[in-house]
Amino acid sequence: MSTSKSPLAEIGTPLLPPSFLNWFQSKGWSPRAHQLALLQESEQGNSTLLIAPTGAGKTLAGFLPALVDLAQRGKSNASSRGIHTLYISPLKALAVDIHRNLEKPISEMGLDISLETRTGDTPAYKRQRQKLAPPDILLTTPEQLALLIAAKDAGRFFEDLRYVIFDELHSLVTSKRGHLLSLGLARLRRLQPGVQTIGLSATVADPDGLRRWLLPQTSDAPMASLVTVEGGAKPHITILESDDHVPWAGHSAVYALPGIYDAIKRHGTTLIFVNTRSQAERLFHDLWMANDDNMPIALHHGSLDVGKRRKVEQAMAANALRAVVATSTLDLGIDWGDVDLVIHVGAPKGASRLAQRIGRSNHRMDEPSRAILVPANRFEVMECQAALDANYIGAQDTPPLGDGSLDVLAQHVLGMACAEPFRADDLYAEVTTALPYASLPRETFDRIVDFVATGGYALKSYERFAKIKQTADGTWRVTHPRFAQQYRLNVGTIIEAPSLNVRLTRQRGKGGNVRGGPVLGKVEEYFVESLSPGETFFFSGRVLRFEGIRENECIVTNAEGFDAKIPSYEGGKFPLSTYLASQVRAMLADPARWGALPDQVSDWLRIQKEKSVLPQPGSLLVETFPRGERSYMVIYPFEGRLAHQTLGMLLTRRLERAKARPLGFIATDYAVSIWGLRDMGRMFKNGELPLSELFDADMLGDDLETWLSESFMLKRTFRNCALISGLVEKRHPGQEKSGRQVTVSTDLIYDVLREHEPDHILIKATRADAATGLLDIRRLSDMLSRIKGHIVHKNLDQISPFAVPVMMEIGKERVPGEAHETLLEEIADELTREMMDHK
Repeated sequence: MSTSKSPLAEIGTPLLPPSFLNWFQSKGWSPRAHQLALLQESEQGNSTLLIAPTGAGKTLAGFLPALVDLAQRGKSNASSRGIHTLYISPLKALAVDIHRNLEKPISEMGLDISLETRTGDTPAYKRQRQKLAPPDILLTTPEQLALLIAAKDAGRFFEDLRYVIFDELHSLVTSKRGHLLSLGLARLRRLQPGVQTIGLSATVADPDGLRRWLLPQTSDAPMASLVTVEGGAKPHITILESDDHVPWAGHSAVYALPGIYDAIKRHGTTLIFVNTRSQAERLFHDLWMANDDNMPIALHHGSLDVGKRRKVEQAMAANALRAVVATSTLDLGIDWGDVDLVIHVGAPKGASRLAQRIGRSNHRMDEPSRAILVPANRFEVMECQAALDANYIGAQDTPPLGDGSLDVLAQHVLGMACAEPFRADDLYAEVTTALPYASLPRETFDRIVDFVATGGYALKSYERFAKIKQTADGTWRVTHPRFAQQYRLNVGTIIEAPSLNVRLTRQRGKGGNVRGGPVLGKVEEYFVESLSPGETFFFSGRVLRFEGIRENECIVTNAEGFDAKIPSYEGGKFPLSTYLASQVRAMLADPARWGALPDQVSDWLRIQKEKSVLPQPGSLLVETFPRGERSYMVIYPFEGRLAHQTLGMLLTRRLERAKARPLGFIATDYAVSIWGLRDMGRMFKNGELPLSELFDADMLGDDLETWLSESFMLKRTFRNCALISGLVEKRHPGQEKSGRQVTVSTDLIYDVLREHEPDHILIKATRADAATGLLDIRRLSDMLSRIKGHIVHKNLDQISPFAVPVMMEIGKERVPGEAHETLLEEIADELTREMMDHK
């Protein structure tokens, strides 16, 4: 395939029919070079990836080949029963928005083209009608595509398919949704070999990976054509300047509320992004309470009712709102040209994510997007500055493409059996044309087919797991129609993490009867999935001992003492990107770059340099100091919360074996703090506990295995894999399975497999998920290799400036008996005064 780059002077307007040219002229527009380039690639039969900045007319470019082809087709194929163009969106809201924006030019050009959306919100009667009388263009989601290709009439439905358009392709391909979508595309190619794909992306770090994804993979690794759009106005990004001091720690950015409110007042419409739903709820509440001007302000996130979300989207489109507080539900593509300003509260955690969100402002290529970054704490000031710098130089840090997930493949295998009987050889050949599964071993594929057919060796005697069978002609087919029903009800890869009730109980006798007792509240599963029985945590104003998980409840008892081993984790769930982490480390090591930072932050860095040392790229700073009756160790890897939580868990185990008597740890995106009863600094200095041994990479071996076997993390990860693979269903025909029922089922199955078939294919998928997601093993491994022989230990008499933020995270939880202790706040005030005196 060729590579085209705009501007393309040799491409003229004759490619466009008169009705299209007249429409452009009536608007006072001219077709952009990249729009014509993409149309030309299509005319030549090429699949194409278009990379263009926000506001460049990317969506119209993607649809032009389909619209032109449909316009030229006219009425000749009016009796056709299949769809012509399939548009895949990562968000329901985006599909609805594209439908609204595309209807207008189709109507204004007088084109006889039918256009409809199909999402999880589409009523069943409408979805059924669409299958009987398909529109020319169908706007849908990955999950709906999986349902369509699993239908028995899929061949008829897609017999006239000409184009498949993937919007915001970069956001689709790196997740399990992307793996499912790649398998769906492989089936579409089998049903209609001549189908052309068009990928649209504004933000991408690896264009060639996306180009390969768009085409069937063979030995010569073909790539789609590439059209790129250079230029576009550079965004105007600032970091909020506040008269109030930037907090040492925290994620709410309450200090900046007056500045945020003032920015809203000075602009027409403002879109405010945060990283989590809880942050969105809190900020919306704070703004509402401060809204003395009675400005119309709204909230938008995934937990809200779909009707409420649609009302907010409609109000935004009508310019009826002054501000919307949103999470990632509004990250992508929605064309609101009248958004004047984007405010990002909290660090963005990734340069590409920031670019994506900033692009929602103005949404016009030739006008600069305007954005204000609002760091929630001092480390986030540096992260925001690094993200700002990255945006100006165009640096990208989208995640790399990975191998396809096995639980997703199992779901797809069942779906293909629902569509029609298949031969294993044929389906394997089809599956391996999808990029994520191009290197899938045949033996692994056969194990997946066996898993769908029997549940695996340990489960094959249970009829409920026998969903497909091989018949005399060698084909595999569904064993009972109810399995096809269950597939349709449970298709997809999005698993909402359920909340667990925290139930306080008393143990009775040696057996430890831990049932009954009052419910103290709810916590998300991610909070407790890493705890081992006997560890303690803070909740509801008390210290609780974790006894275990029974069904869908976190069982606890009152704990004695005041030290909690695993405090709660707070903040965004997005991991700090490797790129931004490296940029923050580089900023710390280069005083020449401190001039871009607020005085209070640059002074903070200088005091850290005087009282301890600054972390350097390629090394690891470890500080130890006493505080009261405890000894503290603070480590500064800057590798993100996930990797730090795993590191803290493993280090705590090692310190326990070394008789350091650790009491607990807490992890942030930037640091890990561990506290204990013995002087760890002295143990390091006298050689009783060599730092090189403590941070040896072998902790990712036996220590990790032991911890995983004791914790509930793998059970919870297995639960998700079991749901995605179809081993356990949440929804059954005529009934809904509760979260508690699902958890009981998957816990029992996990225990059986771990004892009788530890190499089960779903256990393998579970461990792969844990390593790349919850544990961030690869990043931790890279860090341990990088710092080997480069560990800097500073044994201090008192806390350092850099240690204050992570120590204040500990101090946020009030422990009975220490309610009047304001030690950490006093330390913060003391260090602040010291820095002011230093100036």
